[in-house]
Amino acid sequence: MRASRLISILTILQARGFATAPELAEQCAVNLRTIYRDIDAMSEAGIPIYSERGSGGGYRLLDGYRTQLNGLSAKEAEALLMSGLAGAATDMGLGSVMMAAQNKLLSAMPASLREGALEMRSRFHLDAPSWYARAEQPQYLPMVADAVWEQKRIQIRYQSWKGTKERILEPLGMVMKGGSWYLVGQVDEIPRTYRISRIQEISVLDQHFQRPGPFDLAAYWHKSTARLEQDMHTNTATVRLSPRGVKWRETYLSPYVFSEMQLSSEPDADGWSVVTMPVGSLTVACAEILRFGNDAEVLEPPELRQKIMEAIEGMKNVYKMQEFS
Repeated sequence: MRASRLISILTILQARGFATAPELAEQCAVNLRTIYRDIDAMSEAGIPIYSERGSGGGYRLLDGYRTQLNGLSAKEAEALLMSGLAGAATDMGLGSVMMAAQNKLLSAMPASLREGALEMRSRFHLDAPSWYARAEQPQYLPMVADAVWEQKRIQIRYQSWKGTKERILEPLGMVMKGGSWYLVGQVDEIPRTYRISRIQEISVLDQHFQRPGPFDLAAYWHKSTARLEQDMHTNTATVRLSPRGVKWRETYLSPYVFSEMQLSSEPDADGWSVVTMPVGSLTVACAEILRFGNDAEVLEPPELRQKIMEAIEGMKNVYKMQEFS
């Protein structure tokens, strides 16, 4: 295990150029004292690792030092072939680049690993959009991707919920969620999220910008989506569900509502259960609960119960009109 860990430390330093002892300990799942001993052992073996002291200190390899590490396991080789999202790369105009990179990786693999890696392609496929939805292919996606990579400001005309707006922003990164592409762009040093399919016009400006040093795209996205889900579900509803409704709640409800829903009672004599669930506006909550048909009954709040009753009455009137037309 120690030999594998030493190789991991070396690959991390080669890939990143610099790493702190706590970062290495976290990556290798060991304590700091083990990392210190490993670094000493590698130095004694002639590997040119040097340390930088101080609050921002860590470890580096001597400039220009490289080593060939061919110790890929079969599972590691297969994982590398799965790491490329071919569909996403094609959407961004990088499909040929991704294919070339994977072909080079395959050609560099030992023959014993190559067959398994090729089989991985034929056995696993990523289909990002959810059921009953299609993946977006925004017109300006390749231009946005280039601007993100080149760190160039862009000017966009954007269709938001409140109307059309003009924006000059600094593109920090892109995220694909559920088949939709989003741009995280900085305006006045504040990151904001834009759905790329809503960009009506775009101009890439001949103005470079410096990325904010501590910005973490994954951390920003996780925090902003969690906040959005909470902001969209500020109310609570109490609902009776039939046994079939309880069974189908994961299918009919959004992942956030399903995860936050709580069963507040044991099933009654008829098998129905009372649940509490987060909901948004009356209109959205009404549409969500109506998916259950007659397998759900709203108990609270009375405003939502009334909204459901009005919706059902409206549907009855529509079908009556059709019946006599």
